[in-house]
Amino acid sequence: MTREPAYLSFHGIGKTFPGVKALQDISFDCHAGEVHALMGENGAGKSTLLKILSGSYRASSGEIRLKGQPVNFQHTTDALNAGVAIIYQELHLIPEMTVAENIFLGQLPQRGGLVNHRRLRAEAAKQLAVLGMDIDPDMPLKYLSLGQWQMVEIAKALTRNAQVIAFDEPTSSLSAREIDQLFRVIRQLRADGRVVLYVSHRMEEIFALSDAITVFKDGRYVRTFSDMSTCDNEQLVQAMVGRDIGDIYGYSTRPCGEVRLRLDNVQAKGVRSPVSFSVRAGEIVGLFGLVGAGRSELMKGLFGATRLTGGELWLDGEKLNLREPVEAIRAGIMLCPEDRKADGIIPVHSVRDNINISARRNNLTAGFLIDKAWESKNAGLHIRSLNIKTPTADQLIMNLSGGNQQKAILGRWLSEEMKVIMLDEPTRGIDVGAKNEIYQLIYALAERGIAVLFASSDLPEVMGLADRILVMREGEIAGELAHDDATEALTLGLAMPKTAKPATAVA
Repeated sequence: MTREPAYLSFHGIGKTFPGVKALQDISFDCHAGEVHALMGENGAGKSTLLKILSGSYRASSGEIRLKGQPVNFQHTTDALNAGVAIIYQELHLIPEMTVAENIFLGQLPQRGGLVNHRRLRAEAAKQLAVLGMDIDPDMPLKYLSLGQWQMVEIAKALTRNAQVIAFDEPTSSLSAREIDQLFRVIRQLRADGRVVLYVSHRMEEIFALSDAITVFKDGRYVRTFSDMSTCDNEQLVQAMVGRDIGDIYGYSTRPCGEVRLRLDNVQAKGVRSPVSFSVRAGEIVGLFGLVGAGRSELMKGLFGATRLTGGELWLDGEKLNLREPVEAIRAGIMLCPEDRKADGIIPVHSVRDNINISARRNNLTAGFLIDKAWESKNAGLHIRSLNIKTPTADQLIMNLSGGNQQKAILGRWLSEEMKVIMLDEPTRGIDVGAKNEIYQLIYALAERGIAVLFASSDLPEVMGLADRILVMREGEIAGELAHDDATEALTLGLAMPKTAKPATAVA
């Protein structure tokens, strides 16, 4: 059976910024009625290609073709008028305006020179109904959830009769229910014969949605997987990073010292039962559990962010009574939190400030002035040693990728006398290549004799990194497994609730 000609084609696309070749000779095809995923490490060129497709950037070379005809978008409106819409992570909507006004922004129906509000509401309700969304068209957008915002953005694209719709990391801030809703809509768009481009680092999403996957690396085209039945995680990772998936974790044993951190019947808010375990110097201990198991709550208690309500916490044989994080930091206990954007970084400050913020209290001149020379030297040291990809130390940390933000947080704690590092979901929202760098940093910390306690819901990650795995279930430690004894079935079995809840019917 002969396949229909490509609806969207990229031919030799290149993009050069001053001193940087962001894209080089990108060529591949996308077909109507297809979800085509774009994958690659941060900086591979995926978002740059979408910006060229949207008319935000001009290609330095090559051409884009729609239905076989070359197009040259000078502006985003050119792309929209041609039926090309991009749904970015940062949604381009106006919170103070109503849902209906946002959907028809720039093309409000008028009558006698005035906005026809009755028609506006009716047309908006019609578009929302197509997406299966029960949203009041007159509701100001600011009162809706992020997932609902996204649906409004999609409805807006459909009013332009968009036949090509691209999604750039659309699930990064959505709940599980909103993700399911988004996937339903994307499958509907595919069934309607549209081209859907989908950028994500989450492999489970890629395999759940995609009909084809194109992989970029360092601004270059690597390959397209057009037969998903022959594509698996290992092939995809190898295409993205140029090495086998087995090399990603690189586990090796190392000598461990005496017990560094010990919990004796510790009780914390959100942790149902007293918890007892220890972590030795140079040891990597993984905390695994399902959502709501209590891992994050336990770590917050150990960091002094919430008060421990019982039991004893010991560090190098000395009993601790932590009342706030600054006391944990002074003792040598550090935390990289689960939500790095909300709790880990100061978004509107520079990389330099974020690295130095904790150590600043110990490096003041004349007792109260910031030692800018020391801070520049310290930030530069960690930027180089941790391979933090930033143009300068003065770059706002909010502009860095998730992996580089995480490395900056680690750089902050490396400026302190660290004895214990706790990492809560250390690689969430990070691409495969950056994950490998984080793993190597974790191993390096353990080699220095630092006790490492990390929590992750990524089972292969826990099994690949940890010397020991502590499995949490419903607020208690359900079991402990050595690295060589852990299997997926055994670990998941310990993490599952004791009694399964009956399925709830959904109308």
